[in-house]
Amino acid sequence: MTDDKHQADGGGRRFPVQVMEGILPLDRARIPAEIVAGITLAALAIPEVMGYTKIAGMPVITGLYTILVPLALYALLGSSRHLVVGADSATAAILAGGLAGMAASGSKEYVALAGLVALMAAAFLFAARIVRLGFFADFLSRTVLVGFLTGVGIQVAMGQVAGMLGVSDGTGSTLEKFWTTLENVGDTNWQTLAVALAVIAVIVFGKYLTTAVPGALVAVVGSIVLSKALDLQADGVAVLGPVPGGLPSISIPDVAWSDVKPLLTTAFAIFVVILAQSAATSRAYAAKYGDRFSEDTDLVGLGAASVGAGLTGTFVVNGSPTKTQMLDDAGGKSQVAALSTVGVVAIVLLFLTKPLQYMPEAVLSAVVFLIGVELVKVAEMKRILRVRRDEFVVAAVTAVVVVVFGVKQAILLAIALSIIDHLRIGYKPRNTVLVPDSAHRLVTRPVSEGGEAAPGLVVYRFAASLYYANANRFEEEIRGLAGTPSLKWLCLDADGVGDVDFSAGETIQELHGELQESGTRLVFAGVTPSVRAELDLLGVTDAAGTDAYFDTVDDVLAAFGHAS
Repeated sequence: MTDDKHQADGGGRRFPVQVMEGILPLDRARIPAEIVAGITLAALAIPEVMGYTKIAGMPVITGLYTILVPLALYALLGSSRHLVVGADSATAAILAGGLAGMAASGSKEYVALAGLVALMAAAFLFAARIVRLGFFADFLSRTVLVGFLTGVGIQVAMGQVAGMLGVSDGTGSTLEKFWTTLENVGDTNWQTLAVALAVIAVIVFGKYLTTAVPGALVAVVGSIVLSKALDLQADGVAVLGPVPGGLPSISIPDVAWSDVKPLLTTAFAIFVVILAQSAATSRAYAAKYGDRFSEDTDLVGLGAASVGAGLTGTFVVNGSPTKTQMLDDAGGKSQVAALSTVGVVAIVLLFLTKPLQYMPEAVLSAVVFLIGVELVKVAEMKRILRVRRDEFVVAAVTAVVVVVFGVKQAILLAIALSIIDHLRIGYKPRNTVLVPDSAHRLVTRPVSEGGEAAPGLVVYRFAASLYYANANRFEEEIRGLAGTPSLKWLCLDADGVGDVDFSAGETIQELHGELQESGTRLVFAGVTPSVRAELDLLGVTDAAGTDAYFDTVDDVLAAFGHAS
């Protein structure tokens, strides 16, 4: 997707500017390199997406479906040249939590409901595009996302221990299943555990030996060969069994309208995660390579990908940071590489699914266990704790809620916490007064300490937009400063004020009247044109006078000096 734009040079001449977006423009010289990158991504991603089916409770073949039609649709319609769409741990975990109790995992009914959720998520994405809600992704703070992914990682890793031991984990919540797993440790199948540990060893130590050959791929292929040769199933090692081959059929999920309502919160939670995670990943790589990125265009591509998932019998897809990084490491620089991955997956589905029947289930459990461990952001949590303890509490609470109550509840809490955190900052900004230092330069000081910029002049800097919630704080601090002895002028440094609502405007007028009665003049510095227009409409300018506005604090100091 591209469009022709023109840019004028200093002489007024206009020349075309090439806009890079999605798959276009096509660099023919790079096609061989993109194909190689796509093949590499397929080798890395196939074991990963098969593992995600265990989280989602879906048949293993549906993992491959997530990087077939959905990936192709995003590659053709999305904005980012780098984002890779496919199965994802967070959305898979939300899906599993939402479908729990509605149908048996992996059943025909379960798959149909998963398709419905994908279509509902697509509807949310398209609706967001229509009303231009791409910015909504910014309302999940980095802190909350770190806590959320840490919780998902813990939950995912805990859920795979039973499969690695070859024991039952029962039913119930994550903690209940994990407790059941611990109770059944005595029934461990040692051959199953050996397979799981071998897979972990190959993947972990393989990274130190070579990056040319994916450790997960070696583990998967090696386990299939050994399982068949040694007949591990005869030793009690559970295997996948027959896996259907061929390309997925296109059909509308066989569900009832009554299934929509109970899945609304699940689909919305997935929509929020898709929006936030995909936007963050696309934005990061667009900045890295200086490419164009449009959140609104991405909503169309992501919505189309979810439709593709819903109509091809698989589960919801998301922009994947891990797979995007895989493709980048492999040298992929456009969606041509993603389409190459689609081609490889199609070949696997058509001709190579039969050997999958010999794969021990413990292999996927081990792969997913490592994915969960990697999602636990220990270093980032430590950094948040060191830098902002209050934000660490938010991240920790989000992580705990994921593990104890579930992913869907956590994402809704995450949205609420992000908004509350934003409101908290705006409600209680770090306002200051400006006072001269020993070199006669103005420096900031807490409002509680007071101080004058010049004898008889107080400069009060408000550090946020003025609105109904913080108007009382503004009023209290102004009244406190108005008690400064021999005060003649009180200047509101509004350089950090981006908006003034009706309540705040009324407060300013009331304060102006009180100051005027006490012989103090209220003036303003650094007011932006948009805020000045608001103050005009609110009647503040009529009350204070047009001569009460100054461009800078230095201008206020100069005017005050002349007036004195």
